[in-house]
Amino acid sequence: MKSLSFLAVGLFSGALAATVSQDATCGGTNKYTCLGSQFGNCCSSAGWCGSTTAYCGTGCQSGFGNCGSNNGPSSTVASSTKAPSSTKASSATPAPSASGSATQCLSDKKVPYKVSADAAYAQLAEPYNLRLPYKPAVIVLPTTNQHVQDAVVCGGKAGLKIQAKSGGHSYASFSSGGKDGSMVIDLEPFQTVALDKTSGVVQVGGGVRLGNLADGIYTQGKRALSHGTCPGVGVGGHATHGGYSHTSRSWGLAMDAITAADVVLANGTLVKASSSQNSEIYWGIRGAAESLGVITTFYMQTRAAPESVTYFAIPWTGIFNSKATFTNSFLRLQEIARNSSIIDDRISFGVYVDNYGTFSLSGAFFGSVSEFNSKIKGEFLRNMPTSGEVTVKPYSWYDYLILVAGKDSIKEPLTGYSEHDTFFAKSLTVPEKDGLSSAALDAFYTYSQTASSKSVEFYSIINLYGGPGSTINKKDTNFAAYADRDSLWVFQNYGQGANTVSFMNGLQDAVIKAQPQTQFGAYLNYVDPSYDAATAHKLYYGDALYARLLALKKAVDPKNVFWNPQSIGA
Repeated sequence: MKSLSFLAVGLFSGALAATVSQDATCGGTNKYTCLGSQFGNCCSSAGWCGSTTAYCGTGCQSGFGNCGSNNGPSSTVASSTKAPSSTKASSATPAPSASGSATQCLSDKKVPYKVSADAAYAQLAEPYNLRLPYKPAVIVLPTTNQHVQDAVVCGGKAGLKIQAKSGGHSYASFSSGGKDGSMVIDLEPFQTVALDKTSGVVQVGGGVRLGNLADGIYTQGKRALSHGTCPGVGVGGHATHGGYSHTSRSWGLAMDAITAADVVLANGTLVKASSSQNSEIYWGIRGAAESLGVITTFYMQTRAAPESVTYFAIPWTGIFNSKATFTNSFLRLQEIARNSSIIDDRISFGVYVDNYGTFSLSGAFFGSVSEFNSKIKGEFLRNMPTSGEVTVKPYSWYDYLILVAGKDSIKEPLTGYSEHDTFFAKSLTVPEKDGLSSAALDAFYTYSQTASSKSVEFYSIINLYGGPGSTINKKDTNFAAYADRDSLWVFQNYGQGANTVSFMNGLQDAVIKAQPQTQFGAYLNYVDPSYDAATAHKLYYGDALYARLLALKKAVDPKNVFWNPQSIGA
């Protein structure tokens, strides 16, 4: 047996002198192997180490680790000769020691946590997107800022990568670490919503969900914020990666309301970040917080809630009957979206399409029903196919929030949240100066018609970000580390089914290739796990913004403690 092991090691070393991955990457230019790494023994198709089926299953790279299962038959790097998995694993087993070191440290500091042996672990570890399940080495459940500070120090010393979890809705499961073996700091206990009625600033715990935030500020003082419609989404990821709302064209994004934040840095210190204190950190967390620290508390400037909101919805039938009808219909809506005699900052709308032929428009107008009907409604109907029944109805602010949430209440449980889905999503930001061309819309239509043959269900929501008066686009990257300030439209493409990944990638590629003169981007809150780090950085930030963020990352987190597969410095 010793001879066999020696021979295997000799063959392994002779093939490439493979290096065990220290940063969770595998294959590629560096040709790191996952065998014996703390992240798992399998190398995924995207070049990341892990131990679940997402890494060991379809697309697994057998040249850089095990495939089939984490403990399955191992494979040497760049060679068809196979070495016993025990050879490399026995020489380095950092995962148990790293995890054990971290939990011992947490225990010594009396920081609450759960590991896989605990009964509560499975529910805590279950992600929103069940397509991407990861197994954190330890889930920290802090109840104080000091707990978070101690956890960051413990995880960093143990060599674990750390990610904070606010609501856990990351489309890529980055709030679960984005790989196996991370430390997840679950901020669920941080549920403060405290409104200062004099200043209008609300103090928001890092684990507060949007529905509870909206309910809290309205019931405490009839105040409001820009934020998304899904009440179960956590404030942490949502507000630090944009945060689009039907009020955003008038008020800006959720991010724009952040006046300060309490942030735990990689060295365990707690700092206040604002325009006057730690201003570069304040700039960076509004766009890349997950790479820089853990935000335990937000301070956000609220606004007086509107007395009334005019909701409108217009369905059309038959638009998918032909390519020409589809393309011309969207071009007509795009024409309206750019027309300042029709559109101002008081209106927001989006177009919804799906594989069942649905084509509808809905939104909010912060004016009266009579003004909408006299000025805007007719324009949406003119030069369009015959519509179905049009809805134009006034709502109180709170009732409007319930309406767009699609639920009976916007309030969410403080513990035990259990909504999940299985999906793959992508985003596409369309520059205002370009808009969508007829060729791009033709390509979208043509490719979308293949969904049924590929057993895929999908929908696309195409929201108006820009247009006349848009407050979103009045700011730039000097205000915050957020690049999406020049879009006309933002797509969310969301699919389910066995062939979803290839279909959704194909749909997006079809649009991009049909409009090669345009530099499309992507939206951070619809994070796409299929991108490698370099592609993600370019699409989400662009070169200049990323360079500034990277310099900040090196200053505040030189050991890359806060990490996910697309984080700054990954």
